[in-house]
Amino acid sequence: MNTTNALIPVVSNGIHAYLAAIRKIPVLSAEDEYMLATRFRDHGDLNAAKRLVSAHLRLAAKVAFGYRYYGLPLEDLISEANIGLMQAVKKFEPEKGNRLSTYAVWWIKAAVNEFVLRSWSLVRIGTVAAQKRLFYNLRKIKAKLGLYGETELDSSKVREISENLNVPESEVIAMDGRLSGDVSLNTPVYTDGYAEKQDFLSDEKSIEDDVADRQESAMRLRLLNRAMEKLNDRERQVVQARRLVENPETLDILGEKLGISRERVRQIENRAVEKMTQFIRENAVKE
Repeated sequence: MNTTNALIPVVSNGIHAYLAAIRKIPVLSAEDEYMLATRFRDHGDLNAAKRLVSAHLRLAAKVAFGYRYYGLPLEDLISEANIGLMQAVKKFEPEKGNRLSTYAVWWIKAAVNEFVLRSWSLVRIGTVAAQKRLFYNLRKIKAKLGLYGETELDSSKVREISENLNVPESEVIAMDGRLSGDVSLNTPVYTDGYAEKQDFLSDEKSIEDDVADRQESAMRLRLLNRAMEKLNDRERQVVQARRLVENPETLDILGEKLGISRERVRQIENRAVEKMTQFIRENAVKE
């Protein structure tokens, strides 16, 4: 067994280079995996832990790719998946008879799930169990129903999903609109381009509904601005670059700009989001 202390590939070198690098890392046999896991657990052998992590980077990347449609940088998704993998290696108990891949996939998914939820809108997306279930499963259910891209849900499909996930139909419709992303009103409806989406829009809202929506949007903006005021300058800078722009910067790029490590950027971001989330929860009712 090769015990070379090779460096683990890093995502910041570019996605294609990273994927090419991890494909070259050999898969561990069950015997080698057991020996490495035992050495790490019993003797704190970091080189053994590194080999375990390296051999499972493809698994982490595969899980991360499953979340690529949430509009988040793929580099960050893979980085979060790798963190979950490292946690799995730390907690792995080889004598229970399971392979590390079987055990690690749950840690990887948990890490990426939490990252996706944290990275979504601080005000629009709730954190209760039913909303989390809807957030993570709506795309999968639409795919099973043969609904892709911008396909809108009809009333029967909305009812079916509502019953399946045990959430109100109104929440299914609202979440579907959020996850569909922004679509230009100038998008052609037909291939010849003679009609655009905006040509078929109808205003089904009453004036009262429109006013209510405007008031709610204004309330959300006030909450967000007030929450930002609770942050220090660096926290505001990180949140702005990572959460409030159309194309968020990766941890690596932002770390280079600020002259700090990517892990330090992550810590600042997490602390800032916790501050903002707590402020929003405490003040949303008052608003």
